[in-house]
Amino acid sequence: DEEFGESLAAAVELVPGAQLTAREIQDFIAHRLARYKVPKRVDFHASLPRQDSGKIFKRHLRDPFWKGTGRAI
Repeated sequence: DEEFGESLAAAVELVPGAQLTAREIQDFIAHRLARYKVPKRVDFHASLPRQDSGKIFKRHLRDPFWKGTGRAI
């Protein structure tokens, strides 16, 4: 996003056997939240990076997208 420097994305870890598309996730969110809160991108992961405490390492999800841009948040 040129105005704010980043855009909303969803990092999704599906339970084994689940099958969802990015469009299905976006549609589900769009029916429940304001339009500006719907992620523009949905990234699927086999497992989300977690700290020892179990919290998600958000920086590890963001860093690959900032490489080579000369900017970071």
